Amino acid sequence: MAFDSLSDKLQNVFKNLKSKGIVTEDDVKAAMKEVKRALLEADVNFKVVKQFVSTVSEKAVGEDVMKGLNPGQMVIKIVRDELVSLMGSEITELKTLPENQLTIVMMCGLQGAGKTTSVAKLAGQFKNRGKKPLLVACDIYRPAAIQQLQINGEKVGVPVFSMGTDYKPVDIVKAAISHADKNNINMLFIDTAGRLHVDDDMMAELEEIKANVPVTYTLLTVDSMTGQDAVNVATTFNDRIGVDGIVLTKLDGDTRGGAALSIKTVTGKPIMYVGMGEKLTDLEPFYPDRMTSRILGMGDVETLIEKAQAAIDEEQAAEMEAKIRKATFDFNDFLSQMEQMEKMGDINDLIGMIPGMGSKVGNLDIDPKAMSHPRAIILSMTPEERANPNLINVSRKNRIARGAGLDISEVNRFIKQFEQSKKMMKQFSGMMGGKKKRRGFGGFKLPF
Repeated sequence: MAFDSLSDKLQNVFKNLKSKGIVTEDDVKAAMKEVKRALLEADVNFKVVKQFVSTVSEKAVGEDVMKGLNPGQMVIKIVRDELVSLMGSEITELKTLPENQLTIVMMCGLQGAGKTTSVAKLAGQFKNRGKKPLLVACDIYRPAAIQQLQINGEKVGVPVFSMGTDYKPVDIVKAAISHADKNNINMLFIDTAGRLHVDDDMMAELEEIKANVPVTYTLLTVDSMTGQDAVNVATTFNDRIGVDGIVLTKLDGDTRGGAALSIKTVTGKPIMYVGMGEKLTDLEPFYPDRMTSRILGMGDVETLIEKAQAAIDEEQAAEMEAKIRKATFDFNDFLSQMEQMEKMGDINDLIGMIPGMGSKVGNLDIDPKAMSHPRAIILSMTPEERANPNLINVSRKNRIARGAGLDISEVNRFIKQFEQSKKMMKQFSGMMGGKKKRRGFGGFKLPF
């Protein structure tokens, strides 16, 4: 994930501060020198780094901090507060207009930044909140972009308004507004054309739309992996057409994080959403405080809980608990639990949200595809075998192994783990005495 390198470096700096009973001004200066180097290596804007280090240093050498009971932790708190401030302090999300008014969101950005995918993700989220959105295809220069929007729209259950490639984008938007009025649509998401680089034709097209259409929000999609180039692009777009917020994509990739830490200070515009994966559900509101906690290795329990709540079906979880109590948990149930956990996202990212685990994820070496072998084993079983694991004898195991394309030793190991976990969960259930409800995987031992 983004920030991994920065996170490791900052945690090492603060580990040294925590170990000191007394923190001197020289200690703070040495720590800030390391922080400055770590931020610059993360491709954070130089002016932003300079101001950040200056502010933190000034606050950290104050009398209240130096004479406090734990000055090392006080310095860390100051750094945390300033990082939050750097990224925006407050959470900023799209607020829709009253139901009888049309909220119009125009998405713009360069080619390859993930604009078309992001606008579909966003429309899908508002559909799930009870809104009636419409996607508008205005990239008339790339027929493939229209097709991509239609495919993504179908996946998230949002209709797409298209007039092909023969009309001007501003005319397409006007027609889409008329269509929305007649069909009780209350949100319009415009997918505009991108370019490989900023040019006057693209800007003029966006300016024309904004001059003739009451756009509620103009969002800019930028690729976090381009570092300071993303900040430069955001500055240019904001100066030319005015931007209300940023959608920062590919933050789950191998990026140094400089764009996320620089863009708000340089442009004055908040990061509203971040793309954390390729799935059409992988778009999250940007929480500066949560992101800061993850950077500093403090975890992100709030996001972890939200992901679990979104992925886990409460009724299904209650049924699963009853099965665990009665020891009737079977391979169908295990498969269902795997699918729910996978909905939550990459296992390494999830572990990184656990307080104290952020810096250890790299050492765990967990294969994101660790679930593939157990799934192949279960899907190679007959329905009867999945429902009744006791049916599986040696000959059946050989057949299952052939069907899964695995050695029989893997099948034996998985089934043994399954049975051991099943016994453990039953014992745990008895010890709890029914006083505490469990959700999700319960005590299940994951196969990695």
